[in-house]
Parts: sequence; structure tokens; C-alpha cells
Amino acid sequence: MVHAAEGDVPEGIDIFIPPWYDIFWSAVMFIALFGIFWKYVLPRMKTALEARSEGIEKKLEQAEVERNEARALLEQYREQLAEARSEAARIRADAQAERESIVTEARSEAQEAAAAVNERAEMQLTAEAERVRTALSGDIGRLATELAEKIVGETLDRERVSATVDRFIDELEAAGGGQEQR
Repeated sequence: MVHAAEGDVPEGIDIFIPPWYDIFWSAVMFIALFGIFWKYVLPRMKTALEARSEGIEKKLEQAEVERNEARALLEQYREQLAEARSEAARIRADAQAERESIVTEARSEAQEAAAAVNERAEMQLTAEAERVRTALSGDIGRLATELAEKIVGETLDRERVSATVDRFIDELEAAGGGQEQR
């Protein structure tokens, strides 16, 4: 190596080669800084990186636990949904069966009510027919007696006439009843 004299300006490759004392003190400073870095900075960085790594691992574990919990909850919700759907189907089926029983019961009650109304109507018609028959019998007997009195010209015995008219009406009813049965 060619060194330039003091005050000389280096030329050529010497521009890139520093003087030996610069290399020595640079090496001393490098070793000192490397020692300080190794003793103080590197352990703190290592501790910080380990803490960060542990934090990340804990977060990953927590995320895995939460994901498993979410899966379990999702499965539970799906089971509850399936149960709710089956319960809704059962309720619909029960409601359908109850509706059918109510309709059947209402029909039977309506038929019973209609039968009762028909029976009462028949009883009323029978009673009315009997009342009319009795009223007509009395009117016919009275009219027959009045007609007979006008024809004969005398007053007839009421009891005897009444018995005769009643017997005549009974014979008419018997003859009329025989014709209705035919």
C-alpha cells in the first residue's frame, strides 16, 4: 500500500483505503457497541419478542377456543331450530286434529239441534191438529144439532144429540184413518 504523505491527496485505489488508525478505532468502537448491544439491547429485544410471541400464541389459542365454542353454539342453535321446527309441525298436526274434532262435534250438535227442532215442530203440529179436530168436532156437533132442530122443528135433548154426534165423528175418523193408512 502506498500512503500518501501528509498533506498529499490520495490517488487511485488509495482513495478507498482508510488509514490504519481509522480502522483500529472503528474496530474498537464496533466491538464496544456490539458488546453493549449484546449485553443490554439484545436481551431486551429477545424478551420483547418472546412476550410478543407468547401473546400471539395466547391469542391464537383463545381464537381456537372461541372458534370451538362458536361451532358448539352453532350446533346447539341448529339442534334447537330442528326441535322448534318439529314442535311447530306437531302443534300444526294437533291443531288440525283439534279442528277436525271441533267440526265433527259442531256437526253432531247441529244435527241434534235440528232433530230437536223437528221433534218440537211435529209435536206442535200434532197438538194443533188435535185442537183443530176438537174445535171442528164441537162446531160440527152444534151445527148438526141446529140443522136437525130446524128440520124436526123441536128442541132436541143435548146429551143425546151430543152422544150421537160424537159417535158419528168417531165413525168418520175411523173411516178416514183407514183411508190414510191405505
